[in-house]
Amino acid sequence: MQEVLKLLIGILILMLGFPIGNYLKKITLDEQKDGQKWFRILTLTSLLIGFFGLIILNDWLMFSFFFIAIVTSQSLRVKKTKKR
Repeated sequence: MQEVLKLLIGILILMLGFPIGNYLKKITLDEQKDGQKWFRILTLTSLLIGFFGLIILNDWLMFSFFFIAIVTSQSLRVKKTKKR
């Protein structure tokens, strides 16, 4: 039961990464143009380390790097504009 509770709390924290990433995306518009390559590298690296944490059953490593991957991936999303 305690393990399930820890996983649920971890998932809730991961879900907070989406609004945090969107907020950071709004306030860092200058860095998004120049740093696309670095955002991709950071997201990919974080995903790889997160999956490594999953394989070795290290929860804090997995959740920490998945959170970083979620937050940085929000800066890679391009806002679509309507064409007239």
